[in-house]
Amino acid sequence: MAVVRVTRKVHFSAAHRLYRPDWSEVRNREVFGDCSNPQWHGHNYELEVTVAGAVDPGTGFVMDLKELRDVVTERVLRDVDHRNLNTEVSWMEGVNPTTENLVVRIWERLAPALPNGVRLVRLVLHETPRNAVEYTGPETTTT
Repeated sequence: MAVVRVTRKVHFSAAHRLYRPDWSEVRNREVFGDCSNPQWHGHNYELEVTVAGAVDPGTGFVMDLKELRDVVTERVLRDVDHRNLNTEVSWMEGVNPTTENLVVRIWERLAPALPNGVRLVRLVLHETPRNAVEYTGPETTTT
């Protein structure tokens, strides 16, 4: 049986501030630079969602990409698009909204929502055209 990966790209705009409340303003500015601006700043994010599974002999799909778009919209985009990640997204509460932290939380939202036989294998979150973070899921260790 052939296992194939398919990718859907979506985009959203969101504001955030990289900031640790247990640090001084000076320390936050030293570590996070302009991203620690108390008046926030925003990005036009692009998210690549890759899933894998067997090709259905009836449809020829691993997963209907419209269905994947709907899952991403329902589980992620409705919460983050044109929102402040620090103050308006409940599943980011208490988390410094770096791109690294955001992509892990997005994974946690999407992975359990996929149909049987389809698994999430890769997310790439582009914060800018030059900066992106890739996540392939939690690592498992064996002893």
